[in-house]
Amino acid sequence: MKIILLKDVPKIGVKNTVKNVSDGYAMNFLFKNGLAEPATPKKIKNLEKVKQNQDTEDQINQDLLTKNMRSLDGARVEVEGKANEQGHLFKGIHVEEIVAELKKQDHIDLKPEHIELKHPVKETGEFDITAKVGDIKAVFKLVVSAI
Repeated sequence: MKIILLKDVPKIGVKNTVKNVSDGYAMNFLFKNGLAEPATPKKIKNLEKVKQNQDTEDQINQDLLTKNMRSLDGARVEVEGKANEQGHLFKGIHVEEIVAELKKQDHIDLKPEHIELKHPVKETGEFDITAKVGDIKAVFKLVVSAI
């Protein structure tokens, strides 16, 4: 029986793919649990439109991400934190906080996994931070000052 997967199913396939499975498996497990639906010609045609729209959306997102990386290269992000007299912060600055400041200060929207930071920043000063998306790399300055 031909089915269209509505969700990712281990050992069968990923969402929005057409697969052939046994009738019993489709009826008793996949349809019952809302994991798949029968693949009719009309639904297959709709699925192709959905995939085409998804490809277009992915391309737009990739272009936007490339533009963000270009504007990020050489940028300067300032963050404040409580610190002692030696310049050691009481609380480290994590990737999530850097992403939030990038969005707030420079209107650059990145995901935390795009920023390469091995350890939280725990001192005041200037730091070079690298962001990488695919093959595109950008380096920006993180300026940490004490409150």
